[in-house]
Amino acid sequence: MPKHVLFIHGAGAGAYAEDRVLAQSLREALGGAYELHYPQMPDAGAPEYGAWQRRIAQELAALGGPVALVGHSLGASVLLKYLVEAQPAQPTSGLFLTATPFWGAPDWEVDEYRLPESFPARLPDGLPLFLYHCRDDEVVPFAHLGRYAQQLPWATVRAIDRGGHQLNVDLSAVAHDIERLTAGG
Repeated sequence: MPKHVLFIHGAGAGAYAEDRVLAQSLREALGGAYELHYPQMPDAGAPEYGAWQRRIAQELAALGGPVALVGHSLGASVLLKYLVEAQPAQPTSGLFLTATPFWGAPDWEVDEYRLPESFPARLPDGLPLFLYHCRDDEVVPFAHLGRYAQQLPWATVRAIDRGGHQLNVDLSAVAHDIERLTAGG
């Protein structure tokens, strides 16, 4: 039985197609023991949290067993907010966030995506959490990783020297962490 991975893409016109190469990189690095699900999120050009939250809930309800959650950019921050607010019954084997905006940081003040101050305490107990961000990200400032690292001191933080916002279209580090985490299951 394959292990499930749900990948949520970022936002913007064409984001689903742009992030498809990231999803493909992850799929290839994981191999046949994993089934990667890559849904197209509603209206990526003008995203609304509620619509994305409902789509994630639908995707999770359709999957059986534990699922590794992977998000890129806005998709990462929406997954994090979803887990904080919804606390789904679906077992989550880990949360893997790449190039994640920290909503509320200067020039990133969008209340719709902002997490409550108590968000670290509202995450599922024992949830393995991994953060990946490139120092040369031209879209989401690298400093956002530091904000998350400060709020989530138990998270595994992977600062990547080069790769930009698309992480050099290489999610092999994410695949490696998923494999290590789910090796027994």
